[in-house]
Amino acid sequence: MCGEEAEQFHSRRALLRGAATAAVAVGAAVALPGVASAATEAETQGSGHHGRGRVPVEKISIQLYSLRTALQADLPGTLSALADIGYRKVELAGTYGRTAEEFRGLLDKNHIKATSTHVGIDGDLDKTIADAKVLGNTRANVPWANFDTIDGWKQFAGRMDAAARKFRQAGIPLGYHNHAHEFAAIDGVRPYDVLTRNTNPRYVHLEIDLFWAVEGGMDPVSLYRQHCPRVVQYHVKDRTAAGEMVDPGKGVIDFPRIFRHTRPHLAEYIVEHDNPTDPLSTAQTGFTYLRNVRF
Repeated sequence: MCGEEAEQFHSRRALLRGAATAAVAVGAAVALPGVASAATEAETQGSGHHGRGRVPVEKISIQLYSLRTALQADLPGTLSALADIGYRKVELAGTYGRTAEEFRGLLDKNHIKATSTHVGIDGDLDKTIADAKVLGNTRANVPWANFDTIDGWKQFAGRMDAAARKFRQAGIPLGYHNHAHEFAAIDGVRPYDVLTRNTNPRYVHLEIDLFWAVEGGMDPVSLYRQHCPRVVQYHVKDRTAAGEMVDPGKGVIDFPRIFRHTRPHLAEYIVEHDNPTDPLSTAQTGFTYLRNVRF
């Protein structure tokens, strides 16, 4: 949870726990209606106990960049394989030589929704938005930006904010997906702070790539709390102690801790690996991990 919201929640939880304890002490005849169940619900939603939370299947997605080699070799077959694994949502990174209409047809055939997409904002924005609407995207994210100066980041933030307003008019919120370099200070200032402070949180959301956040020296829980509620998506990719990218659940990133403390407002948990040895194996491993992880 974020800031004051978390404090209010935990205060409410303590109040409910105390009321439930008092009710038990004086007997069931005078117990307050609903207090015990409310306390149980509060414990389930907000406690630090392991095993009570889970990622809803409808929030599991995968970034198709992870499967680009397989998609280039066999687009229909790869989408069918993702459906067989259990994916019902994907995040796009291009349409592999197909028109938006053609790609949407393949998705529909496999009962998959492209709820999110990675886009650029410096080209034909009207065409980008039109394609996103055809594809059925409900969110879009800029996947990469890099500038040598803070002024360059400020100018980009301005372009991002303007583009986000156009996307919002079309009903598709626009966000930013981080790597690690946004957390490396330039003249004492972090580009990520420049980007977030110079974009309107009403229009620009955040998609936190957990691997790259950790690689950049950040604690994802603190990052989430700093920017909640504009953080609405995670890229779930893992990291070894030596910094090697691996499939979710195969490294040392403490996903249960991250998920346990950052559940509110999260719309999608998106499996990703930038350079997998076996893309479909990564897809299966990531889906299985997110279906079974408890926090």
